[in-house]
Amino acid sequence: MRSIWKGSIAFGLVNVPVKVYTATEDHDIRFHQVHAKDGGRIKYDRVCQVCGNSVQYADIDKAYVSPDGEQVVLTDADFATLPAAEKHEIPVLEFVPSDQIDPVLFDKSYYLEPDSTTPKAYQLLAATLERIDKTALVHFTLRQKTRLAALRVRDGVLVLQTLLWPDEVRAVDFPALDEAPAPRPQELKMAETLVESMSGDFDPSEYTDEYQIELQKLLDEAIASGSGKVDTAAATETAEQPDAEVVDLVAALQRSLEASGRRDSESAAPAPKKATKKATKKAAKKAPAKKAAPRKSTATRKGA
Repeated sequence: MRSIWKGSIAFGLVNVPVKVYTATEDHDIRFHQVHAKDGGRIKYDRVCQVCGNSVQYADIDKAYVSPDGEQVVLTDADFATLPAAEKHEIPVLEFVPSDQIDPVLFDKSYYLEPDSTTPKAYQLLAATLERIDKTALVHFTLRQKTRLAALRVRDGVLVLQTLLWPDEVRAVDFPALDEAPAPRPQELKMAETLVESMSGDFDPSEYTDEYQIELQKLLDEAIASGSGKVDTAAATETAEQPDAEVVDLVAALQRSLEASGRRDSESAAPAPKKATKKATKKAAKKAPAKKAAPRKSTATRKGA
């Protein structure tokens, strides 16, 4: 990994030198556009609509157009005059309970590496955050943009997660939910039973991106064929489509429970069943009167 930022965390009067690394990466397969007729790659040119000339990136400024159509052009010098946090400092604003941060606010994640020969302050801050089970709210400036961020610990490493501002989260207003009837007790009970039957501990390694795997397989087969194109006929598969609309919710829940039960029984080896007292008595009642001897032997087994 390559560091994208260097500075320090301002924790009161304590400075914690750190390096910042992007914590995640996109594994999606990249494509570029080509001419469908001959496969030639499509290139884009920055052309000025006024003079018609190509413009180098260094000669490009940014412009804002108001709702009334008025345009304002800003240069790098204009952006430099705007208020921003210290570019090489991550100031801690306050500590808040971790469960008070709505996950919808989380944006990008970054790893923080200690940038010191004696990372004692780094270890102290990480250990403190783990002990108090709280998250530090900080300001983080990257590429001339200041964000609110959450500082927490993951496997002994400080992690910085930028947060969206409150006005960046859209308000929700769905009239259909206001008019919807409340679930019936029977539906709730069956839904809870279904949830229990499908519950387990989260293990990310159990899940894979099937789309990317199949896409790579498609590309590998096309490369191996030497044609440079995908065999559409072989790649097309018909998948079973679910019902467009579930009319009877209880019946759908019942079918889901039955399907879940079948999956569980198929995945687990059948275990030998032990005879219960209730089953033994039931079998004894069904036996004819002339077969009294087996009941006596059954009673003997119970007393043994």
